[in-house]
Amino acid sequence: MKRRAILLLAPLLMGQSQPGQKPVLVPDVSQRDIEIAYSFTGAELLLFGAILYPGGRVPGDKEKPADIVVVVKGPTQSVLVREKEKVAGIWVNAGRMRYRSAPSFFAVASSKPIRELVDERTRAIYELGVDSLQLSPASGATPEVQGRFDKGLVDLRTRTGLYYEAPRAVEITDGVLYRARLQIPARVPVGRFTAETFLIRDGRVLAAAVRPIDIRKSGFERFVATSAERHSWIYGITAVALSILFGWGAGAIWRRF
Repeated sequence: MKRRAILLLAPLLMGQSQPGQKPVLVPDVSQRDIEIAYSFTGAELLLFGAILYPGGRVPGDKEKPADIVVVVKGPTQSVLVREKEKVAGIWVNAGRMRYRSAPSFFAVASSKPIRELVDERTRAIYELGVDSLQLSPASGATPEVQGRFDKGLVDLRTRTGLYYEAPRAVEITDGVLYRARLQIPARVPVGRFTAETFLIRDGRVLAAAVRPIDIRKSGFERFVATSAERHSWIYGITAVALSILFGWGAGAIWRRF
């Protein structure tokens, strides 16, 4: 029985090509865990990996090279977007739209500009690009209104560095090894992130693989966040008590001088 199992696994272990076999991605990231402390000013995330072709072969010079796209997403969250309008010289809230789920962070790195790699339909299916995000508005607004608010949400998060694209940021060596660097801003939210890698050739996605990334607070910031989440009423009482104590202390010092 053992001998039969070894014989069946032998072709896989030796890397022999099977009919219809496709390339496989083996991705990884430089940091699976990123801790945010009070002095956190951002981080540089290195994403790298290899492309395993059937039979262990290497693409030839006459073969069209494949491209790599890496998409890093943060946890989804409910977002309320307000639209400002100038009335009598004063900016006031004119409209709003709530999104049930929108990525808190979204970054795309690619070996070429996305529009040169795949068509609009493929970009929408795999969310390859900021303009291809599939947002989920909670209201049944018209396509024109939804498009305006979608553009506003993306613009706001792009200006804060939470949404961005990095074309040609992926380097591919010998058609097999790849790497890319993405910046994690200081205002990044905490939670479970995903780094999804896509192998693309002739406008088609040949392979995809995902790696998780955890971003969490550490030190005193983590203690405060955990306390507020798990013991909200104790946290609230403590915060009020500290405010009263500091206010009384400042008043006492001021009276002395």
